[in-house]
Amino acid sequence: MSTFLFDSRDDRCKTPFGAVPTDDVVTFRVFLPISYQLREPALLVYKADRWDSPERIPMHYEASDGVSCSYTCIFYSPDPQLYFYLFEVAGVNGKMRIARDQDGFGVLLPQGGEMWQLTVYDKAMRAPEFMRNGILYQIFPDRFCASGGPKSGVPSDRRLHRDWYELPEYLPDPGGEVTNSDYFGGDLRGITQKLTYLKSMGVGTIYLNPIFEAHSNHRYNTADFLRIDPLLGTEEDLRELCARAKALGIRVILDGVFNHTGADSVYFNKKRRYGNGGAYNDPQSPYRSWYEFTNYPNGYQSWWGFQELPNLNERDPSYGEFICGENGVLRKWLADGISGWRLDVADELPDEFLDRVTACVKGADPDAAVIGEVWEDASTKVAYGIRRRYFLGGQLDSVMNYPFRDAIIAYVRHGDCNRLYSTLLSILEHYPKPVLDVLMNSLSTHDIERAITALAGEPISGGRDWQAHNNTLSPEKYALGKKLFMLASVIQYMLPGVPCLYYGDEAGLYGYKDPFNRTCYPWGREDPELIQFFRTLGAIRSGCPALSSGSFSAVSFTPEVVSFLRDCGGESYYVAVNRTPSEQPAVLPMEFKDAAVLYGSLGAGGLLPPYGAAILVLR
Repeated sequence: MSTFLFDSRDDRCKTPFGAVPTDDVVTFRVFLPISYQLREPALLVYKADRWDSPERIPMHYEASDGVSCSYTCIFYSPDPQLYFYLFEVAGVNGKMRIARDQDGFGVLLPQGGEMWQLTVYDKAMRAPEFMRNGILYQIFPDRFCASGGPKSGVPSDRRLHRDWYELPEYLPDPGGEVTNSDYFGGDLRGITQKLTYLKSMGVGTIYLNPIFEAHSNHRYNTADFLRIDPLLGTEEDLRELCARAKALGIRVILDGVFNHTGADSVYFNKKRRYGNGGAYNDPQSPYRSWYEFTNYPNGYQSWWGFQELPNLNERDPSYGEFICGENGVLRKWLADGISGWRLDVADELPDEFLDRVTACVKGADPDAAVIGEVWEDASTKVAYGIRRRYFLGGQLDSVMNYPFRDAIIAYVRHGDCNRLYSTLLSILEHYPKPVLDVLMNSLSTHDIERAITALAGEPISGGRDWQAHNNTLSPEKYALGKKLFMLASVIQYMLPGVPCLYYGDEAGLYGYKDPFNRTCYPWGREDPELIQFFRTLGAIRSGCPALSSGSFSAVSFTPEVVSFLRDCGGESYYVAVNRTPSEQPAVLPMEFKDAAVLYGSLGAGGLLPPYGAAILVLR
């Protein structure tokens, strides 16, 4: 304790913990060891990316315990802003700094050093209330459930699989192109038919990968923003899905792919599927200004160089009006009953466009959700040289929380408890509370390998050919992956935010990346133990919506066992996970000695069984 200087996560040093709304007062306190002969401490606060002009706030003497002297000051900001800070002190050899070490603690340095982060967000920010209710369930529409109903207007160049359970095509065509033109026929009516099943899993929100007309099975190459893909059904089918889901307490969120379209689309029309118009064919097309041509017509900006995905110019007034206007795309589908949007590649959408998207969505429905695809810490993200302001107010309600996912997988598979602990605390410290409450916490998605494979399969060391030949798990590997997946899911479901379950994970699907992570839901071939397990977890989450927003505190993080507490007001939860094949002792707080067991078991002396977990509750 004689060398303890500052810890931003210790309420003796900083209150309140984490990000703060505008105008909230933050109290800082440093502890200067008397033997160090330090004096005149000051807080230096920098606005992000303005490193030459900090605000200097002198700190005042508070008390001494004979070993250290404490000094304190306050800080607040009336404006939303990302700040970074450290402390300056006078020493016997001149000015020194108290900076942040790699573990987050204060360290005395002559100059330089890392800084702590303080996010100040607009106090008007509010989390979409509906997202706290139950879990989020992600569906890749072509692969979840096929109603078998008739379809009209389906393009003739699509190949439909006859066997629902076979592997999607993964090899390129004779021309060397991966066309993604094979389909299984999952549709909106099929999802509607399974709403009761989804409710039994504790689902409160459904997130659908793209559903608009597009000429690939993933539909991220939009062909018509105003039309449901005919293989998925009709606009009336979407209205019915949303209405029936809402009657069960379930909301529906759509994927908004607004950074690019397909080259084969109404707007670009490179292949002339839609007649002779479109930006590619007609310099006078109303869509011409939506795209950025470098050498018309064959030279144009495209997403990551994929010529089939021409980039859109989100700053173009007519495109902005088409998406965000009074009669635009966003409002059209909100009026049909959806409750929000997940924004594809949010990093590539300019701030002014994100501002307008959110203003439009919230103007139509203040409780609608706007979720961004961001893979890193979204509070401090720099994309294309620009510091993003996703969480300062007026933009994103939530993001896909890949940092949690990566840290949970690293812990459960490899025992990396330090990464898990530091990642959890970093996100909890940096993100605004309204965002934390509705964070989209996934273990699998359509862009990464499924969790069971990530936990028990061979690490990816090749492309599609390698993944295809190594995609099948032996019974022993599957059994291990299943045990580890259940442990990872206990952690996921009991953390702040909203657990997101990728369709079929709960039934035992495994697989590497696209298209192996996009196989069809195995109706009639589900793993019954996993189904029951996820029903249990879903009931716990549905039974306590406050789990999304309750406080988090660590009990013990070791390579063998992780345990933590969640305080949710009238209820407190203790969670412990043993990732090893042997019995392990868990650190059990005394107040939980006689707590009710919601899941798993703790043996005599707080012993967790091999690959075991326990969830206890105090009411």
